[in-house]
Amino acid sequence: MKILVTGGAGFIGSHVVDRYVAAGHRVVVVDDLSTGRRDLLNPAATFHRLDIRDPAIADVFAAERPEVLNHHAAQIDVRRSVEDPAHDAAVNVVGSLNLLGCARRFGVRTVVYASSGGAVYGDTPVLPTPEEHPTRPASPYGVSKLTVEYYLACWEALYGVRWVALRYANVYGPRQNPMGEAGVIAIFAHRLRRGEPVTIHGDGLQTRDYVYVDDVAAANVAALERGEASGPINIGTGRRTTVVELYRILRGELGGAEAPHHGPPKAGEQRDSALDAARARERLGWTPRVGLEEGLRRTAAYFRAADASGAPAGRA
Repeated sequence: MKILVTGGAGFIGSHVVDRYVAAGHRVVVVDDLSTGRRDLLNPAATFHRLDIRDPAIADVFAAERPEVLNHHAAQIDVRRSVEDPAHDAAVNVVGSLNLLGCARRFGVRTVVYASSGGAVYGDTPVLPTPEEHPTRPASPYGVSKLTVEYYLACWEALYGVRWVALRYANVYGPRQNPMGEAGVIAIFAHRLRRGEPVTIHGDGLQTRDYVYVDDVAAANVAALERGEASGPINIGTGRRTTVVELYRILRGELGGAEAPHHGPPKAGEQRDSALDAARARERLGWTPRVGLEEGLRRTAAYFRAADASGAPAGRA
């Protein structure tokens, strides 16, 4: 199939593009490179540098005629969404509607959407959390991600467009940007390798469900191959790990400072999060294959290679 991947030069999106190319699909990437990197682009993909809010997106759809839209481009910084919810909504909601309008106009029949399992559920007493649980986003970012899911359901009812919203747990692995606000594993690894101080926000006992990026990319392939699957589907491990434990494992892999600093908690972030992935097993035939310790070893090796070369590691 011909697949248009937004955010295909980013951390998760570039892995998804690689998987699609390896599976024999023709891939078109749209990315404005605001957070993505040109060196992460798969050379077999056609690239258009463009903001998803730009009306010129219609020209890309007209020229490329994709059958599938895989939508990963987003504003992903929870803290920025709290400080500037209008910008968050402009990118994540209005930008997505620009894409969906083009998808309807040019006959796209399937949309695979990168949603957020932690952000859309908020704090919940049910852990791991299934898709049937009420959604109570604690941040504008979570609200924007959930809003697009509602639009996708509307598009299905109005226009017959099949959709799958993959609600990711905390994704980590090679290619993640250690300089942003998202991606605690990449930030810790980057600082530990350089002997720089590490800050943990809050007491460090908050828990997250960490899922390796290769497993996430495999879920995106499964979302195409299992054509009967639709709606929201959690992509996670169901395992909860504290930030303190995460730091301990990474320090064992990379060395570095013994004791992290503790700062104030981040506004808008939930205390605990883990996803029940039973629906992914049933509908996609997907289960995570890379455990946390192995995934952290691979991630540590990636950052060691980056340090050895003196430049950002590329498509390792």
